[in-house]
Amino acid sequence: MRCHRLAVGLGFCLLVGTALCALWVCVENWLPVSYIPYYLPCPEIFNMKLQYKGEKPFQPVAQSQYPQPKLLEQRRTELLTLTPWLAPIVSEGTFNPELLRHIYQPLNLTIGLTAFAVGKYTRFVKHFLESAERFFMHGYRVCYYIFTDDPTAIPRVPLAPGRLLSIIPIQRHSRWEEISTRRMETISQHIAERAHREVDYLFCVNVDMVFRNPWGPETLGDLVAAIHPRYYAVPRQQFPYERRHVSTAFVTDGEGDFYYGGAVFGGRVARVYEFTRGCHMAILADKANGIMATWQEESHLNRRFISHKPSKVLSPEYLWDDRKPQPAILKLIRFSTLDKDTNRLKS
Repeated sequence: MRCHRLAVGLGFCLLVGTALCALWVCVENWLPVSYIPYYLPCPEIFNMKLQYKGEKPFQPVAQSQYPQPKLLEQRRTELLTLTPWLAPIVSEGTFNPELLRHIYQPLNLTIGLTAFAVGKYTRFVKHFLESAERFFMHGYRVCYYIFTDDPTAIPRVPLAPGRLLSIIPIQRHSRWEEISTRRMETISQHIAERAHREVDYLFCVNVDMVFRNPWGPETLGDLVAAIHPRYYAVPRQQFPYERRHVSTAFVTDGEGDFYYGGAVFGGRVARVYEFTRGCHMAILADKANGIMATWQEESHLNRRFISHKPSKVLSPEYLWDDRKPQPAILKLIRFSTLDKDTNRLKS
């Protein structure tokens, strides 16, 4: 009798299981999407809005020894196009301007451009802005931020629609070195207080320079550096890094990729904030110990680019010096310093 009941129970369970399987097959065929692969992220993630916090999104590159990348490594007449960490090196002929225009213009981006016009350097603002209006990010919204200790000396230059000029007063300092070391602090504070709400990308350049050819979206990247025009073809042992161990900008003889110019850097506004804030904190640490790096903020910029690799590198055509003849490897010059009496201007 007990065996009979057991057999009936097993048969009933088998019948129910078969029915459930058949029902699942029918439902699965009826649904428009049968399953979501386990390796796809949760759809709710795409509806989350990230809040700007200025936090570091990644850990800096650990110190290591490796051969120096040479900008003229392939041939003496050709520029390197890719760094060892797979960042593009931008120069004429490495990109299609028309293709980039079709990619970036629909994004409705706003690009910021900062420059410091302090003391006698206010005389360069007019030429700087006029050249930027002609060549810098043509067809995009642009916010010019001119930091100055004399707002009345800044000329009013006609701007194209969608391009705005903000004159931002800053404190006057007697020593040029103090002005230089304060630049990172001023930029990071400006981003935190205002610029992060107004622009998507931000470039920081020197005002005593002019745009000579188009500067466009090929320069956009998370963190962008420009190779210094004096040191693009020399071994890194000759780079003017800070060599004193007591400074936070110290670089050993076996470190370094390229020597980057402090006159041009930029990227996404959040990344520029992290970068300038990090440089400012290092400058403060040196100041607390009574130290000033050899090339002030440029020394700290180069130290930080060693551990926080730029995602895009601009060739010297984006940072040239008019006192040097244009080499054959550079097909054109996009941005260059003016031939001037620097010592007289700094006095």
